[in-house]
Amino acid sequence: MASNSEAGGSADYETLMSTSDVELLKRAWRNEKAAPEILQYEGALVDRAKEQIELVEETIEDYVENGIDPLVVSLYQMDLDRAQFLLRSYLRVRLLKIEKFMFHNLNSEEAERRLSEQEKVFATRCADDLAKHFEETVLLKLPENYQSVLKQSLISEVDDMGTSLNLITLDHNLSWLRLFAIISEHSLHSS
Repeated sequence: MASNSEAGGSADYETLMSTSDVELLKRAWRNEKAAPEILQYEGALVDRAKEQIELVEETIEDYVENGIDPLVVSLYQMDLDRAQFLLRSYLRVRLLKIEKFMFHNLNSEEAERRLSEQEKVFATRCADDLAKHFEETVLLKLPENYQSVLKQSLISEVDDMGTSLNLITLDHNLSWLRLFAIISEHSLHSS
């Protein structure tokens, strides 16, 4: 009897831990999605989530092989799908921010510290590829003074283009302009 209750307690503990990690991942995803800047990478949480996903995948395979009730298998599959969605979404939001603000993330020590090693490699590759593309397609056709991705001219001593993070982006400004135009149009029609 004691061993049965210990096994049940262990299963409850594992369920509690996996649930809390899923909740932590959900919170990390929401925070990352809502923050204008990239947040600190949750490496330990991501690693635990990957391990739990692998464990649930193995459990589902075992249940299917052993002929466990398909309803139980589908419940485990739904839980697995939810965890995979959260993990992918968290990583996707981070990659979008890295692409959008790649020069800032690479030139700011504070922002670079928030990235994982893989994200740093990704940001560096993106910046290198973008610089190479701009150089081959546009910059080499411009006068020598303007052949830099990050400087407005040769006399610029610091990178003065695209390295600082402007929290109010062009998309945000365009959204406000559209809203203003709609309000103006509405007020003209109602007069």
